Amino acid sequence: MIFEPEIYCACTKTAEMDGQAPATLDGTGLWIGVLSRGDCLLEGCEQAGHSGDILLGAAPLVLTPQSDCHLVAACLTGYCADAYLLRLGDARWADGASCPGAAELLAQLQSGTTAPIAYALLCAVGKADETARPLPALVAEALTAIRQNYMALYGVEELSEQLGVTKSHLVRAFKQALGVPPGKYLTNVRIEAVKTLLLTDEYNLEMIAGLTGFSGANYLCRVFKREIGVSPAAWRAAAAPPPAVPKLPPRSEEMFV
Repeated sequence: MIFEPEIYCACTKTAEMDGQAPATLDGTGLWIGVLSRGDCLLEGCEQAGHSGDILLGAAPLVLTPQSDCHLVAACLTGYCADAYLLRLGDARWADGASCPGAAELLAQLQSGTTAPIAYALLCAVGKADETARPLPALVAEALTAIRQNYMALYGVEELSEQLGVTKSHLVRAFKQALGVPPGKYLTNVRIEAVKTLLLTDEYNLEMIAGLTGFSGANYLCRVFKREIGVSPAAWRAAAAPPPAVPKLPPRSEEMFV
């Protein structure tokens, strides 16, 4: 056969997530999925996926359901899939309304149909990366406030007062849009800032706590270990670059006595 469609776009594997158990999509290629039920977090993506959304990205994709979820996905490889990945950038959820036929095409791939359907699926989601569901204005303002002032923000109560809404309304809107409450998001931002400062020996833990919004080194250590699983000191030691090994002179330059 002169023309081999698999070179340009082929499905190498499919996956299905059903229920509330976390899942990881691995392998090489472009993953395309349809979330047909529930709300789901995608590691590295701020916005949560909701029923009807399209999943796009390269492996590994770590998925954490926030409710009873159902997702069917396919991994595409080939020249066309690679070109799409180059344009896509970071993994994301996209608005499924832009490609209503994706679910049917995924079902055909799951049943074993080959290359032409894989290419049709890629065409169906061709512009899905441009249709990410916009965040509600309140949630977008809250995100900006947290990122810009995480080191001085007292908590969700202060944040809701700054935004002129009740705490319960902010928590509800934030969690619906992002899958996590604002307090959890604020903690995550602070932990990432702590990691950045831990990469240098310039700051001790008490200084890092003050720079990232924690009340003290002891509280920082408790929260860090709860969220990351190890102490800040252990994380710093693991993340430190290995000591430089002195370069030995070539044997031609050695001196013998």
